[in-house]
Amino acid sequence: MNPLGTHGLTTLDGLISSGGGIGTAASLGVATLIQEDLPTLAAAVLAAAGRLSWVTAFLGCALGIWIGDALLYFAARWLGRPLLQFPGFRRLASAEAITRSEDWFASRGLWLLASSRFLPGTRLPTYLAAGFLRVPLQHFLGITGAAVAVWTGLLFAAARIAGPQFQNTLQEHPRRFGLLIGAALVLAAGVQFLLRRVARYWTAGSCPTPAQRLTATLARWRRWEFWPAGVFYIPVAVQYLRLALRHRSPTLPACANPGIRAGGLVGESKIETLRQLHAACPEFTAEAWLLDPGSLNDRHHSLQAVQEAANLRYPFILKPDLGQRGQGVRLIRSAADADRCLRETPVPLVVQRYAPGPFEAGVFYYRFPHEKHGRLFSITEKVFPEVIGDGCRKLEELIWSDDRARCLADRYLQRLGARRADVPAPGEHVRLVEAGNHAQGCIFRNGDRFHTPELEAAFDTISQRLPGFFIGRYDVRFTSEEAFKSGKPGSFTILELNGAAAEATHIYDARTPLVEAYRT
Repeated sequence: MNPLGTHGLTTLDGLISSGGGIGTAASLGVATLIQEDLPTLAAAVLAAAGRLSWVTAFLGCALGIWIGDALLYFAARWLGRPLLQFPGFRRLASAEAITRSEDWFASRGLWLLASSRFLPGTRLPTYLAAGFLRVPLQHFLGITGAAVAVWTGLLFAAARIAGPQFQNTLQEHPRRFGLLIGAALVLAAGVQFLLRRVARYWTAGSCPTPAQRLTATLARWRRWEFWPAGVFYIPVAVQYLRLALRHRSPTLPACANPGIRAGGLVGESKIETLRQLHAACPEFTAEAWLLDPGSLNDRHHSLQAVQEAANLRYPFILKPDLGQRGQGVRLIRSAADADRCLRETPVPLVVQRYAPGPFEAGVFYYRFPHEKHGRLFSITEKVFPEVIGDGCRKLEELIWSDDRARCLADRYLQRLGARRADVPAPGEHVRLVEAGNHAQGCIFRNGDRFHTPELEAAFDTISQRLPGFFIGRYDVRFTSEEAFKSGKPGSFTILELNGAAAEATHIYDARTPLVEAYRT
């Protein structure tokens, strides 16, 4: 079906032939006052097809776009300031705010004027701001004129390169003219939509700058440790499927730990395992209690009862009983924090006594059923990232200027909430993560240096006290490296035990090659 229709083609041919192309170019130029890119592309396609002079088409579109830019500028310059004299508009901007904006536009606005031509969706607000803030007319016209010439020239150059092939196709299949025009317009609209979304993402707020967002995006894809789980685990999923077919059972790993629900493969309860651990090894395990789902008022009463019965003081931990990858773990410092967590997380919650550490590690243990003793497969050292204040910059700015923190900046800032605007004192250390989970932003390093015979014996003793446990990862906190290595009672505190689906998380050390991570 012809997108333009037979009548549309006849009218278009008539316009071209009657005015020698000048009328068509003028019509397309006027059309750019409504929508810029699509008429420009249409003019380039017509020129490539030999139905319009290249110079005429270029001048018609470029002048039309440039005049439209100038009209926006003059509208904002002539009407913007008078509107602020009315009480209803005066609240929109104070004289001080306007002065600050004028200073900012004087130093950075010229670059913004030029770049906005190539980022659809940013032109209208930029040109209106230029007029309202009274950017010198000669600067505005000079920069926008040059940007229009470059942008229009790029579109026409692309059309000219593809012109001969396009013309041959048109001569052989003249009925396809309207179809090709329509397809080109649809493609241009799609590209414009994509560029607008990218521009909106890069220019969201004064901090981060577009360059910082671009740098962070590239850094995340360059460092495999930051890849989305859905991407990183593709080879793992393929291997799992291969083994499931080989052993004729997709749930075989659930047999690894008969003492844990589903072997810890999926859906295990944290509180059940913690209760078993505390009963078997209270000197190594952080106490924990369960808050059942219910009304907000009932959960508040249940939490208060736990605090009173166990003499549980702030801070303490609240986390989902069926959590995954550290999601939902909260450090509760006050009643307000507790109320916010109870409102936002209506699922069963584990209340756990806080182990201050300050050090944390993940210890992966395994033992074959026929063996008398198990062994430690890996130890992961967990480092809590932080930024250091300088007394000038906000937390948000410090995060975006940090080479690693910027890779997870959105996650950190969401967790910080209103604190993102705080200005830390010079030398003040601000921790960005409380939960020792890589997916939540904790730094993981290979912790082989912690491995000692005493530590291995301690975890072997603890594990053999748990009926039906053979493989998994302990998450622990400890006060010093030497105490941890000794493996003595009280030298570390167990926070969680993950079963058959646990990872040897030392692979997320940034120094680990990707192939080695998959091999592990």
